[in-house]
Amino acid sequence: MIPRTLRPLAAEFVGTALFVFLGAGSVVMNAHTAGALGATGIALAHGVGLAIAVSMTMNISGGHLNPAVTAGLWVADKVDGRTALSYVGAQLVGALVGAALVKGLLPLAAVRVTLAGAPKLADTVTFMQGIWIEALLTFFLVSAVFGTAVSPEAPKIGGFGIGLAVFVDALVGGGLTGAAMNPARAFGPAIISADVHGQAVWWIGPLLGAAAAGWLWRTVLLPKQR
Repeated sequence: MIPRTLRPLAAEFVGTALFVFLGAGSVVMNAHTAGALGATGIALAHGVGLAIAVSMTMNISGGHLNPAVTAGLWVADKVDGRTALSYVGAQLVGALVGAALVKGLLPLAAVRVTLAGAPKLADTVTFMQGIWIEALLTFFLVSAVFGTAVSPEAPKIGGFGIGLAVFVDALVGGGLTGAAMNPARAFGPAIISADVHGQAVWWIGPLLGAAAAGWLWRTVLLPKQR
């Protein structure tokens, strides 16, 4: 039996691994099928996949599955620093496993072409533009986490509000930055593909956006406890 203290870490590990496999896998299979999925199909795979993964882990770990979400909750004082660090570690290891499954199970030629589904900056997007795009997209995502899962006033819709936020973010930003909004989603495929070019974009941007969202919800939008 897994000790109670390890259950949340196991949930974050498994949930992140599944999300990375499904999200990165959709990018790989889109390349393998000559674009049959398209941008909308890739966005749906990420959004629906995350909605289910968050819903299935929410009652165990809170369903973070994203270092940026964990950082935003830490800024809002909804998780302590030690827990946050352990969650991020579990998420990164899960991302590596998910990306390894992509490399090991999906068509190798498409895996190589897409760097195992790693996000990429468009040729027209500069490094700084990529950071700010990722920051804005992540601000929206983390705000959805607070508004649909963290707040005591949140509607009881599981992870589907969060998945919808990822879906619309991916539709808007997928062609610009890959719309990762999640350092683990970028980290796993990049390490497995041995190509970490531009990785700072998918760490700095999401963490900035998450911190801004965490501060806003903590100071303004969350109901005040009496």
